[in-house]
Amino acid sequence: MKHVISLITGILFVQSLLAQESYPSPIRPGNEAVAPGKFEPTWQSLQQYTIPAWFRNAKFGIWAHWGPQCQPEQGDWYGRFMYDEGSEQYTWHVKHYGHPSKAGFKEVIHDWKAEHWDPEKLVALYKRTGAQYFFAMANHHDNLDLWNSKYQEWNTLRVGPRKDIIKGWAQAAKKYKLPFGLSVHGSHAWTWFETAQRSDKKGPFAGIPYDGKLTKADGKGTWWEGLDPQGLYAQQHNLSAGSENITSLWSQWNWDNGASIPSQEYCEKFYNRTIDLINQYNPDLLYFDDTGLPLYPVSDAGLKIAAHYYNHNMATHNGQLNAVLFGKVLTEEQKKCMVWDVERGAPDKMQDKAWQTCTCIGDWHYSRPTYERNGYKSAKTVIHTLIDIVSKNGNLLLNIPIRGDGTIDEKEMAILEGIAGWMEINKESIFDTRPWKTYGEGPVAETANPVNGPGFNEEKIKFSAKDIRYNQKGKVLYATVLGTPEEKVVLKALGKTKGNGIVKRIEVLGNKEKISWKQDADSLSIQNPKLVPNDLAIVFKIYL
Repeated sequence: MKHVISLITGILFVQSLLAQESYPSPIRPGNEAVAPGKFEPTWQSLQQYTIPAWFRNAKFGIWAHWGPQCQPEQGDWYGRFMYDEGSEQYTWHVKHYGHPSKAGFKEVIHDWKAEHWDPEKLVALYKRTGAQYFFAMANHHDNLDLWNSKYQEWNTLRVGPRKDIIKGWAQAAKKYKLPFGLSVHGSHAWTWFETAQRSDKKGPFAGIPYDGKLTKADGKGTWWEGLDPQGLYAQQHNLSAGSENITSLWSQWNWDNGASIPSQEYCEKFYNRTIDLINQYNPDLLYFDDTGLPLYPVSDAGLKIAAHYYNHNMATHNGQLNAVLFGKVLTEEQKKCMVWDVERGAPDKMQDKAWQTCTCIGDWHYSRPTYERNGYKSAKTVIHTLIDIVSKNGNLLLNIPIRGDGTIDEKEMAILEGIAGWMEINKESIFDTRPWKTYGEGPVAETANPVNGPGFNEEKIKFSAKDIRYNQKGKVLYATVLGTPEEKVVLKALGKTKGNGIVKRIEVLGNKEKISWKQDADSLSIQNPKLVPNDLAIVFKIYL
């Protein structure tokens, strides 16, 4: 009994420590309030979270990862790399905008007009493609808010397009009855924009600072007069350790390894901006491009935002929690609090809890060079990725890069049409399904391919018609061949002695011809159909 009492005392002591966590930059009273409700801003309280069934059924979403960095059409992280002397983006920027000491990223924002953007047309296309939810980017590391932000004067109603981008996306998603997601990346502007503090090391501009240290007073007589550049760049602070290395930020993503720690004011501004976003648009899904939660562990801002988001969602859904919150590089305990997001990759094993891959057919921000070299993922690659992810209990969120003017190109249209064509025939094998006893078999399943940090393992594998993926709906098993087989399909998991069921009937989705098959002790053999409904992947519907 004494040991039991000691154990309970120890647990209570640990819980008390967790409840009294301290942070360098805690959110103080007087800022936006956390909605009252079931959830408190602690990891322990957030473990009450349950992933809603609608998300597990949805499987496939499309993302408009669209903002001012799409305007130059030079790919992802333009706002950081344009200040890296000698880089491709720097060279392009100097040629097209001028030297970054005179024409910094704020000039890119000023140039972005979104003049041909039609959110209803795009969302309608995405729904026809098969998307079951839609995501829009609310802000990126470039720190521009794409809505009528109460707490960020650098927003798209005051600069750039002069319109409420998020409102337009939200209305389109509502019209087409798609759950609406928002992605928030702004917590890292503090370190991400540190390159704007640099200056050239050689040439006629050597030693002349870039525009990262400009202040409001410097704007007199300019188009941005009255705005404070530090509200955008947030660079009135000392540089992070190793900041001279353009890639150092990657190892400092969770505010360690010498990262400059954000100020109290910066953390509170991010917190208030995000609470305001949630209150205005009440998103069904909320994605953070952060390790765990934003600004954790230097601030409790992320924990408070998460608690507010869940409580606010419940208050607006008759006490039911329908919200989905995403974080990266989660511990097993944190995976109980939110949905694990894997960037550009997937775990090589089935997961007990629902999760999501976020990836893109090209760069995250629109890239003209990628378009010109035909560098997009094909519809076949997207479909194979989706099938693999769903077999492992995951969802796929796919970004289709949008040009600065608000349109997508003809190559992207062709890819979406290819996805839609496969979905039209085979969508029942994707939506509303659940993982089977084993997720698949074949060469890729037999090869280890672990996730590297946030993800980034998708380029290390290549599927073929020898790869099979399984999932189920009731007593129906779907076995999908990732390609068009040249010989009969052999499913080792369905041998009579494997204990996975006796096959009663087999059909091919999109094909009414009678299929010949034989179930032996060690495997199930299926003759190839004479007619292939869609050569991206063939789905066998197996009745057990």
